[in-house]
Amino acid sequence: MRPRWSRRRRFNAATPWYSHRLADLTALSLERCALAPRELMLARIAALIAVDAPPASYMANAGAAADSGVTGDDIQAVMIGISPVVGTPKVVAAAGNIFRALGFAIIAAEAEMAEMDESADAAQ
Repeated sequence: MRPRWSRRRRFNAATPWYSHRLADLTALSLERCALAPRELMLARIAALIAVDAPPASYMANAGAAADSGVTGDDIQAVMIGISPVVGTPKVVAAAGNIFRALGFAIIAAEAEMAEMDESADAAQ
């Protein structure tokens, strides 16, 4: 049985409307693709690099990639593997976009934790 990426991600009132739809599309593609989830997510990361995707695109796929077992070493290997095909400038730009996406994810997680702390304090 394949691991399935949950469609139930943590969204709050500040989450853009399209994030829900992107999460649903990601989950649906994982369910219907013949590739194993990990391989599909590695292919997606390679495609994101090839099209010079912005940080938000990496964020939209980060949860599914992590849930399917993709590691930082895997992403680095993909970047090295596709560099001769897509070019070093795209790979370097992708590295910057991935780091920016990681920074956005950290900020969002910190805000969510602060919100949870405030809720817990208010309940006491």
